[in-house]
Amino acid sequence: MSRAIEGARIRAMSGGQRRLERGRLRLAAAGGAGVSVAAVCLLGLSGWFITGAALAGVAGLLAAQTFNYLMPSAIIRLLAIIRTGARYVERVAGHEAALRALSRLRPQLFSALAAAPPERALGLSSGEASARLIQDVDAIQTLFVRLSTPWALGAGAMSAIILTSMATLTAGLLLALTLGVGALGSVILARRLADPAGRELQVAVGALKDHIGALEAAAPEMKAYGLQDWAADSIASIAARHDAIQTRLTLAAGWIALWQSGVTALAVVLVAPATVGASLPMTALAVLAAVMGVEAASGLAGALHQNGAATKAMTRLEDLTTEPSADLRAAATSHGLRLAARNIDLSPGTRLAFTGPSGAGKTSLIERLAGLRPARPGEWLVGETDAAQIRPEGRRALFAYAAQDVRLIDGTVRQNLLLAGPADDAALWRALEDAALTDRIQTDPRGLDAPVGAGGEFLSGGERRRLGLARAYLRDTPWLLLDEPTEGLDAATQARVLDALEHRLVRTGQGLLLVSHHPAPVRLCPLTVDVGAQRRPCPATDARSLLPAETQRF
Repeated sequence: MSRAIEGARIRAMSGGQRRLERGRLRLAAAGGAGVSVAAVCLLGLSGWFITGAALAGVAGLLAAQTFNYLMPSAIIRLLAIIRTGARYVERVAGHEAALRALSRLRPQLFSALAAAPPERALGLSSGEASARLIQDVDAIQTLFVRLSTPWALGAGAMSAIILTSMATLTAGLLLALTLGVGALGSVILARRLADPAGRELQVAVGALKDHIGALEAAAPEMKAYGLQDWAADSIASIAARHDAIQTRLTLAAGWIALWQSGVTALAVVLVAPATVGASLPMTALAVLAAVMGVEAASGLAGALHQNGAATKAMTRLEDLTTEPSADLRAAATSHGLRLAARNIDLSPGTRLAFTGPSGAGKTSLIERLAGLRPARPGEWLVGETDAAQIRPEGRRALFAYAAQDVRLIDGTVRQNLLLAGPADDAALWRALEDAALTDRIQTDPRGLDAPVGAGGEFLSGGERRRLGLARAYLRDTPWLLLDEPTEGLDAATQARVLDALEHRLVRTGQGLLLVSHHPAPVRLCPLTVDVGAQRRPCPATDARSLLPAETQRF
């Protein structure tokens, strides 16, 4: 088999999946070999038996009575049973191994993506990430299932050559030559036609899903502005490219199948004359065995047809699983922070607010600290360590983040809260109370099990924001990062949320890094930094020495 297929297979087994499923894969390989051997022998023996029986009948009553039809017919039935049983074993064992491996692979890929450097992990759109975790992994599954193909091909070819050689040695050698030519031609066709189309198809699927996801998110606005037709035409344009590539891949499969048919005809044309001198039943056995020998190679054709997609899928998945640099530290040794760019020390429990005009970089500043964006060397220190030298997952462990753009899964209130980590019902209700959302959830008879809808569509904008806030409260970390926590709330609700937040900070001793345009949340913080103000040199400041509501501007 081609080096490209073997390389893709080796990569597909990374992570120990092949070793973990070794027993099932061996069973599938044995089943595949059994199917090929039984199929070749079944058709060859059937041809010999039918031809021999016909000749015995023509020869007269005596020949017909002396012809032993019981033993061959019993063997034929046995071979049919073996082929059926072996096929069942191959399919069940192979697919079970693949599905078990994939059940581990997808969570591993998601974890790797979540822990990856932000420039790679957050650089993927939701549609592209979905394509990699679904279509790309499915392409790898195909290779996993087809690991039994070489064994089936080898066993089938060897059985066909042996049976054909029983007629004449020349016939066996010609069949071996034909099988070699057939495999070579299939490889060439796959590399020229199927591989490029398969690789392009994996990318096209991601682009299509990405575009559909982006338009779906903007569906209300497009309806309001009457852009549905434009959106449909836009999707149709990208889908047309996807369909064109799929058509090319299908045509490649057709050419490979046509080549296989030509090889089958060539085998018959070469083997049949080469059996001159052998009995007619042996000629029938040789020809039919040759046909089944070529048929056994059909698994190779299928694997080659899908090799391009699988190779591209493996490359795309490897982009997600690259390990971070070894010289980055795994975690910080201190929970104290220093905003070195502004010369400010923040001891545990300190509250700091970032203000400034929209677009000044307030959100980006705290996201770089939390490992949600690439860190800038020298901007933030965690303890005595530059944040840029700490792995993102090490930094994220220090912060509970409530983003300005709240993302909710299509599940229940409980499921969305538990994204923060394990918690009992009492803790969930306490977090909802701190977020001033208890009354709203209690009005639903389902309580914590009330659905929130896709993207939280069953909740108002303010309720979604408070649910995101409650989720951050459930995470036991030294620091809270709150980005516009009261945006969209009325004055009364904002007052309740901020009062509960004040009591929570006092109770837990958590530090607070807050981004807000509103004065009320900012008043919770004794230290305020105007991100948009002109920066000038300033001596180091210890936030503990600042008076409440005092503001530092740089």
